Amino acid sequence: MPRDTPKLTDFKVLVFDVYATLVDWEKGIYENLRPLLSKYPVSSHWSRRQTLEAYQAVELDLQAKNPQLLYCDILAKTHEVMEERLRAASGIPIETSTSNGGPALFDSSGASTSNQSTPAPLADKHVRFGESIKDWPVFPDSSAALHELSKYYKLVVLSNVDRKSFAYTLAELSEGEPSTAEVYSPPNPIQTIGSLTDVGSYKPDLNGFKVALDVIQKDPALNNTPKDQVLWVAQSDVGDLNPASQLGIATVFIDRKDARMGFISGKDPSYTWKFDTLAEMVEAVAKETN
Repeated sequence: MPRDTPKLTDFKVLVFDVYATLVDWEKGIYENLRPLLSKYPVSSHWSRRQTLEAYQAVELDLQAKNPQLLYCDILAKTHEVMEERLRAASGIPIETSTSNGGPALFDSSGASTSNQSTPAPLADKHVRFGESIKDWPVFPDSSAALHELSKYYKLVVLSNVDRKSFAYTLAELSEGEPSTAEVYSPPNPIQTIGSLTDVGSYKPDLNGFKVALDVIQKDPALNNTPKDQVLWVAQSDVGDLNPASQLGIATVFIDRKDARMGFISGKDPSYTWKFDTLAEMVEAVAKETN
């Protein structure tokens, strides 16, 4: 590491990506997609890698074309579009949803081709997939590490996930065990600085990052911290590390092994520090303070 690289303890605020860094979203997505994949011969033997690549292609497209949709709705729509594609690949006619008695078809992007002004309701199976966020497993080191890091930093979150869905995760991260809470309030180590609901865009759009920096610099509860004392902690290069680096924000890459999503093939992630786990980052911070 270059001699002029700052120390971890030079920073005052940590901004976390949650789903991929603190929560194993890939496992959550894969496990909840398996019932759908098993229905069709074309996908029944897909590997985890094949599944996640197919899923990500649909999700990213929907996010780009529907930035107004909450993430739980993006998930539900992704599940629907994937099923339509699997049915087509299997030679099975595409099912149609109805709204006010009329048909509503979707093209490959998930955009409605119906002339109905009211969107067709999604089937329960798609909605259930959208609600599966609350069941995605938290990485074993996340809760304890956050509590330790909160001794040295202000911790905040910028997430694509809407606040209602995030509430379940926040409760588990705060308490260290699964929770059924629909609303969670302090005590907890994390301040939710923003979600899609707040910033109106999905990562990697720079708007959310700029909003986060603006809030951090203006919020007395966050000590009006300037950008050069903000450290972005994430697993995804595409969604977090690269856009943060573009804005001159120092970054920590948490290299969750076997992760498939969030990278550009053949390109190394952008980071200032790299750790295999969040627990390793805690150890590094502790060494600097001793």
